[in-house]
Formats: sequence, C-alpha cells, structure tokens
Amino acid sequence: MSDVHSPQVRRKNMKAIKGKDTSIETNVTKELWKRGYRFRKNVKDLYGSPDIAIKRYKIVIFLDSCFWHGCEIHGNMPKNNQEFWFHKLQRNKERDEEVNSYYFNKGWHVLRIWEHDIKSNLLSTVDSIVDFIEDAKEREQIKKFIR
Repeated sequence: MSDVHSPQVRRKNMKAIKGKDTSIETNVTKELWKRGYRFRKNVKDLYGSPDIAIKRYKIVIFLDSCFWHGCEIHGNMPKNNQEFWFHKLQRNKERDEEVNSYYFNKGWHVLRIWEHDIKSNLLSTVDSIVDFIEDAKEREQIKKFIR
C-alpha cells in the first residue's frame, strides 16, 4: 500500500520526531532535578546514549516511548509499509536488549521506564526512579566498602 502523504510531507513529519528533549524526558528530568538529583542527559559516550546517567553510581535510565520501543499495551503498527515498520520496531527491541545486556555485564544498574507510565502518573514514576537511584547508590557504596 502506498503512503497517504507525499514524500515531502512524510519527510517533514519524520524530521519533526525528536530523539532527545522529548516531553516525557523533560518532565522526568525537571522533577528529578527539583528533588536534588544531578545527572547527565543523553550521554553520547555511554553505549546506547542513555536518557539519564549517573556515572559515579553506574546508573543508566532509559525513557522508552510506546511506539518506538514496541510497547505491548500502546505500541501500534502503522498500516502503510508494514514490513519496513515490523523490521524497524523489532530491531529497536533487539537493540534495547543488547544495551541492557551490555550494562548488566559491566555491573551497571539499568532502568527502563515506559512512556505510558510517565504520562499516567509522573510523580509516582519519578518516585520509583528515585527509589531505584537510592538502591543503586547504596549497592555501589557497599561494593566500594567490601573492596
């Protein structure tokens, strides 16, 4: 089936999709910053460019959109060019697993948060991120103490 948009309109639409500083990322990072947490955003020198990273405590956090990361609840398959989109979204899921494995094997703490969790209850989601950060900090401090 052919695209319902002209190539120029499709190009404009696709160029407008943000890879960083998305609304979900901005909402989460503003709330974390307000609570006193300091971190780096979209860290290019870390594998997979995590949305939030705290290198000191080996913490990486990814904020995954439902469409691009294939959420089972809210992800949808475009009706046009389905074969392309199937492979594209499947590869994104595989890459997420590769990134998770990479960090787990290196002893890092990895957290993935779905877009729908952030949109449905931002404060509760940030509370869970804070709990994750505090647990990871404690584990890293224990590791340093044991050495």
